[in-house]
Amino acid sequence: MNRRVAITGIGVRAPGGGNAKEFWELISSGTAAIRTISLFAPSGFRSRIAGECDFDPVAEGFSAQEIRRMDRSAQLAVAATREAITDANLDMDTIDPHRTGASIGSAIGGTMSLDREYNVLSDGGRKWLLDHEYAMPHLFKYLVPTSIAADVAWQVGAEGPVALVSTGCTAGIESVSHAAQLIREGSADVMLAGGSDAPLSPVCVASFDAIRATTPRNDDPATASRPFDRTRNGFVLAEGSAMLVLEEWNHARARGARIYAEIGGWGVRSNAFHMTGLRSEGTEMAAAIEAALHMAERAPEEVDYVNAHGSSTQQNDRHETDAFKRSLGDHAFRTPVSSIKSMIGHSLGAIGSIEIAACALAIESGLIPPTANLHEPDPELGLDYVPLEARAADLRTVLKVGSGFGGFQSAMVLTKGDSDE
Repeated sequence: MNRRVAITGIGVRAPGGGNAKEFWELISSGTAAIRTISLFAPSGFRSRIAGECDFDPVAEGFSAQEIRRMDRSAQLAVAATREAITDANLDMDTIDPHRTGASIGSAIGGTMSLDREYNVLSDGGRKWLLDHEYAMPHLFKYLVPTSIAADVAWQVGAEGPVALVSTGCTAGIESVSHAAQLIREGSADVMLAGGSDAPLSPVCVASFDAIRATTPRNDDPATASRPFDRTRNGFVLAEGSAMLVLEEWNHARARGARIYAEIGGWGVRSNAFHMTGLRSEGTEMAAAIEAALHMAERAPEEVDYVNAHGSSTQQNDRHETDAFKRSLGDHAFRTPVSSIKSMIGHSLGAIGSIEIAACALAIESGLIPPTANLHEPDPELGLDYVPLEARAADLRTVLKVGSGFGGFQSAMVLTKGDSDE
């Protein structure tokens, strides 16, 4: 059974945007939402900037008990879920709960709350032996990332398949792929799918500092993330969430739903090479792209736009650029490529879903979001990275890719959902 999968609802909580509409306005304008970290005192860290969400859980309608029970990553996911359901005009009371599920991607789960609670239990790091009597009752939820998926499922009353995908920085793509597969094979009719991460805690920032993966360009945060630019020197850490309503095509059509895009295909590969390193040749990502195009029944020449991983590191830019050239051939040199991480940073397991939302909105709007801060394109790369300003285009086939620590390489093909063939 190969049923079609439609995106009918989008919810986003991202830096510089309180909802999907504000998010799209930000990235289509080429405006960067990077600033000095305010969630904790960042002095002493190598990288002191981030993509922070202007997120107020009280204003979002969370009770005091929910705020204490749920890590910030879960709050972001539930807030985005509520928006996606409203956007899809989906009445959950009319949907079979056993045919409804949730698939959530997260790289680091409840790290912010774990960091906070460890600080309490260790008395600010002064005690090696932790006294469990000081632990709050919800500590276990913070320790188990699947609690995020459970919170989303409870929010919508989903009693079908529920899962948490944690494959690092590709989790936001693979959670959507997993949800799409469940619909495609007939295991579900409606899925809430997406990713959420809130990694802006001292322990996480220190971890990326230690491997020098993040940029030390602290004096001018708005220009710090520079994918494909000759002067790039590391990515900008961020937080956020995007949730999508995925529906079986006929299910969506029967209720008159607006269809942003169709998920045509996906592919996943691993390089089995290095925990953080990448081969420059990009063979594994190219294989994932080829698998996604094959499933979507699209030729390389049909790709109208590539939404890149574009993390703003030299090894990633070279890796995926070579992957595009391998998988798309000469067409790669005619295909627009851009990275929205230049504007909102890298929110780990959430970013893939946020970028899928951007792809769906780009298809609907006929507009390619730009790569901000791209003033000096790296001459070793040589593709069209849509610098600085958005570009109008008729987008019928869009390729989204992602790359993650551990060697994970993911690709997804979205197509314009205007055919019942």
